[in-house]
Amino acid sequence: MLTINSIKNGIVIDHIKSSYGIKIFNYLQLDKADFSVALIMNAFSNKLGKKDIIKIENNIDIDLTMLGLIDPNITINIIESENIKRKLNLQLPKKVEGIIRCNNPRCITSVEKYIPHIFNLIDKEKGKYKCKYCDEIYGIMEE
Repeated sequence: MLTINSIKNGIVIDHIKSSYGIKIFNYLQLDKADFSVALIMNAFSNKLGKKDIIKIENNIDIDLTMLGLIDPNITINIIESENIKRKLNLQLPKKVEGIIRCNNPRCITSVEKYIPHIFNLIDKEKGKYKCKYCDEIYGIMEE
């Protein structure tokens, strides 16, 4: 049986959909970390069957909006003195700015490069977002 010790102070990203852990690991650039990091893939989960977990022995800034887009079912545990200090349950963000890019060539964001790409959540179940300017629909679950 694989054992990964608990961390003293840091962050545990838990309940990551199996195979999404590496996406988050890469997005957070944890391969460049100079502190202890554990990426556990395909761990047993009663809820999900299999899940990924990332343990970070450090407190780093994490973009919760981006993580919510990658996998809205993630749980973030903030660890202090080997105890969970705070637990955050993520969900799909209602508004996303500067993360999703509108691909509609007729959208104002394609012509005017300084205008931020803004999308609003229109269907939580299907992960559908709509461009604020041209109403183009973007589905995050389709990737």
